[in-house]
Amino acid sequence: MSLHATNVCVVDGHGNVVQETTPETDPDAIELFLAKPGIHLKRVGLEAFSYSAWLFTAISEKGLAVICIESRHAKAALNAMANKTDRNAKGIVQMMRTGWFRTVHVKSESAQPLRAPLVGRKAMRCKMLGMENMIRGLLSPFGLHVGKISVGRFDARVRELMAGKSALEAIVARLFDARNAIRLQLAKLHRLPLAAARSDSALRRMMMVPGSGARVPLTFRATVDGPRRFKKSTNVGAHFGLTPRRDQSGQTDRIGSISKCGDELTRAMLYEAAIAILTRIPKNFKLRLGGPAARQEEGSSARSDCGRASARGAAAQDLDRWHDFPIWRRRQARPARTGSLRAFADRPRRWLPPSSATAERRLPRGRGCG
Repeated sequence: MSLHATNVCVVDGHGNVVQETTPETDPDAIELFLAKPGIHLKRVGLEAFSYSAWLFTAISEKGLAVICIESRHAKAALNAMANKTDRNAKGIVQMMRTGWFRTVHVKSESAQPLRAPLVGRKAMRCKMLGMENMIRGLLSPFGLHVGKISVGRFDARVRELMAGKSALEAIVARLFDARNAIRLQLAKLHRLPLAAARSDSALRRMMMVPGSGARVPLTFRATVDGPRRFKKSTNVGAHFGLTPRRDQSGQTDRIGSISKCGDELTRAMLYEAAIAILTRIPKNFKLRLGGPAARQEEGSSARSDCGRASARGAAAQDLDRWHDFPIWRRRQARPARTGSLRAFADRPRRWLPPSSATAERRLPRGRGCG
């Protein structure tokens, strides 16, 4: 499957090829081929890639039972074959016939607009940091060291160092213009998540957790999308890669760092919130005390890198597990039917710490801690 063409293969119950073609990557062209006489479909498989959400939604609306499969799982299955046949889709269609595949949740149309400003903001912020690092690199050969400086004072600090160097000022001035334009657009992108959080009662309730802000709940909701696809809230940590990676071979049984699978943006946001809980919020509550408690259980020093990594990981996983997930799922599963219940559901709630059982859950030691 590519941006221009899609390999389509149809097999019967015994694995024999019925028809095979390469139409354009368009839902109408694919549906026209699958609607030919003599083709009775039982299962339609679609490999996950950049156009999967669009193709999955469009083909599903045409009445076809489409299943989006995980590309990494498909790659591992195709590598086990003697002759890899990924190009003509024969290998993937055999996976669909035997049922040896893993289903991938396709983001709904309502979740895509929530995630788009977060991804754009991250890209714009990386561009701004890259522009600042470029300016620092241009000044280094001249012996000019900017040092650790805030974003607002960066412009004045660089101009102070370049005083009297007209040739250098002419070059860096153009870079400053590009950086200021990026900062202006970044500020506009930063306001979009705030506006989205104001219009959503579930996001406002998530923002009551100390250290969350608006971006963490918005990223969490856009990534989870449908809460009912998780049987328990404890499964969300593994979905975001916050559970430990285990290495077992013979008599070796080693528990390492977190798996880091799943969505990287959501995992980074949860870690930022965990760091804010541990370092910026002076008030003690159970969600904050969970990280130091995990550090004491593992015997790590409070000032060591290993201890700090363990505390951040435990707080991030606790935040991920408790992050208003049961309330959000319950409200979607059974909406309020009376006026009194609806008023109670929409009323902002006071933040309550998690139960004591939550503080007993811990992540393993960070990378390099044995």
